[in-house]
Amino acid sequence: MEIQLAFGKRVRQLRTEYGISQEKFALKIEMDRTYFASVEAGRRNISLCNIAKIAGGLDITLSELFDGVE
Repeated sequence: MEIQLAFGKRVRQLRTEYGISQEKFALKIEMDRTYFASVEAGRRNISLCNIAKIAGGLDITLSELFDGVE
């Protein structure tokens, strides 16, 4: 469960640095907003496909997305 919390925190950090709301970002990556909110809260065991969507939406690599996630 700790990895989910760390990943969610990292996603939230990057999204806020990107300057986009949770709702607008979820729309951009074609993900339900409530699902995306639960990812950021660390309550989801997210699939690789959805992780790739998030990285793509932030215009970063997968390794950049996971930077600092332990």
